[in-house]
Amino acid sequence: MSTQNNEDLSQLGRTAVQPKSPDEAVLETVANPHPDTDYITRFTCPEFTSLCPVTGQPDFAHLVIDYAPAEAIVESKSLKLFFGSFRNHAAFHEDCTVAIGKRLISAMQPRWLRIAGYWYPRGGMPIDIFFQQGKIPTGVWVPDPGVAPYRGRG
Repeated sequence: MSTQNNEDLSQLGRTAVQPKSPDEAVLETVANPHPDTDYITRFTCPEFTSLCPVTGQPDFAHLVIDYAPAEAIVESKSLKLFFGSFRNHAAFHEDCTVAIGKRLISAMQPRWLRIAGYWYPRGGMPIDIFFQQGKIPTGVWVPDPGVAPYRGRG
């Protein structure tokens, strides 16, 4: 992991091309401004999209990512571009959700990370995927993801 200085960022404050795939996407990090303090950062992506690897049809998810940073935090524009790189990426829900978690862990080495993927129904059944690594630091407040279970139209 290399934590970048703000002037070393290649995407923030510049025109950035949408990566064609998650493998091409660059997740950038910056130094945590409070590495001596345990706290939680949350990113919510309510309109995540990817493609079904069998049918090629679009799949939609609401992602909630919580993490306790250590020395680095993820730069949000690079995260948005990373999410967008899945738009034409064909993978099962489990693969997308866990791969995002693993890429974030690799990029910033947080103390703790949790990703919840609430996938909208296709074929009549929603699929929710949860991945976590590390231990929640003692004394921090971790809010509920705030996404209600799928209940159909009722």
